[in-house]
Amino acid sequence: MRILFMGTPDFAAHIFEETVKAGYDVIGVVTKSDKARGRSDKLVYSEVKQAAIRLGVPVYQPGLVRKPEFIETLKRLNPDLIIVVAFGQILSKEILELPKYGCINVHASLLPKYRGAAPIQWAVINGDEESGVSIMQMDEGLDTGDVIAVGRYKLDPKETGGSLFDKLADLGARTLIGTLDKIEKNAVIRTPQQGEMSIAGKLDKTLGHLDFTRDAVSLERLIRGVNPWPGAYTYLDGKQLKIWAADVADGAGKCGEVIDVGRDHFTVACGSDALMITELQLEGKKRMPAADFLRGNAITKGTVLG
Repeated sequence: MRILFMGTPDFAAHIFEETVKAGYDVIGVVTKSDKARGRSDKLVYSEVKQAAIRLGVPVYQPGLVRKPEFIETLKRLNPDLIIVVAFGQILSKEILELPKYGCINVHASLLPKYRGAAPIQWAVINGDEESGVSIMQMDEGLDTGDVIAVGRYKLDPKETGGSLFDKLADLGARTLIGTLDKIEKNAVIRTPQQGEMSIAGKLDKTLGHLDFTRDAVSLERLIRGVNPWPGAYTYLDGKQLKIWAADVADGAGKCGEVIDVGRDHFTVACGSDALMITELQLEGKKRMPAADFLRGNAITKGTVLG
């Protein structure tokens, strides 16, 4: 079975690499165009392109896959199956119908929950106990196709967006590889999506701003969900203060006010309960445990963050 892989970030790159290592015939990858970054305008390759170069797999970067000239390239490649993982483009009906076995997508949620761009982080932010991956037979909608395989994962109580990202990448690879032979044998069962649908919108830097009028439970989940990107933050004396780890604690006071200072933490009052800050990073400084931070920075009861 001739497989063409479409994807861009490291989540997709891991699944691509595992597919190649499992011995499947991946005839090429399609990924986003190289981007210039930094003052030197050095071109940066996507993680999928970097992996493809290491493994000796041809790379295609058409910009838009809907371009007529790239459609002709796809016809010449004649894939039996197209695998799509975090690619970032909607495929046209012509592309969806081109391969013998169609196009499948590895999506990091239990569909139809969390269709869209950031299902992993929103699962943590919303306090879900379970997440997983869905292998979906693609149609023209946004993550609306029939599900052909599912892998489930129970979240750790201190799961972060980053840790769940890694775990679902592994689970996605295993679930996909366990499904490919069934696809070739026409042995998969297509199940229409059922249940409550939600959209996991893109993340931006403003999402991590901590509003201490909210309850501490929600803020602790937010801190974990946006770790490592975009990161949760507040302000101390006009400087950005990133919060990397915190626990929910008892306590009350003015929202954003420091109500307790210990040797290895300080506690901030919220709209309900409080947050015990245990790891942080002041603007221009390194990430560090709160104990190290408190040895060099004066935070006292009554200090107000925000």
